[in-house]
Amino acid sequence: MGGPTAPLPPYFELAGRVTGSFTGTTDEIIQWTACKWGIDEDVVRAQIAKESWWHQDATGDFSSDPNSCAPGHPIGADGKDGQCPESIGLGQVRAPFYKDFIDHAVASSAYNLDVTYGIWRSCFEGSETWLNDVEHGQPYAAGDLWGCVGRWFAGRWYTQPALDYVAAVQDYLEQEVWTTKDFAKG
Repeated sequence: MGGPTAPLPPYFELAGRVTGSFTGTTDEIIQWTACKWGIDEDVVRAQIAKESWWHQDATGDFSSDPNSCAPGHPIGADGKDGQCPESIGLGQVRAPFYKDFIDHAVASSAYNLDVTYGIWRSCFEGSETWLNDVEHGQPYAAGDLWGCVGRWFAGRWYTQPALDYVAAVQDYLEQEVWTTKDFAKG
């Protein structure tokens, strides 16, 4: 799920553009997000299928730390004794790392994706140079669509968890999983 060890960059200059100002179906929100942040809508469809199967109420990244719980999801409330979800929503925005955004990301599908892909765009534009200061599989560089997709999951650049996640998203993309009968069943 999204950003397990990825801090919100203090210089996240795109934060002011995160508004969530859109209403529509999940697919319309995906199209709006893709257009706004300049990423292929099918890549977004595939990644959000991987993150949440397109369900805003999806939770993940369970923790025993009560300070890391997503809003409204205290320890034990989600059926996992002694644990709570850190990540929530379509893009699985992670509460401990995106505190300034998490309340709105819980409440709004559009806002949730706006945060997810605002971070992606910041990565894509080369603003996340901190990725070279932590474990990484190759030097961080701007303009790498898939590196930034992997960064969302792993919070690292081209590490094995990031590569595995990218492969899973690419598999969903190749299958166009959002068009299958199993996907429609939810």
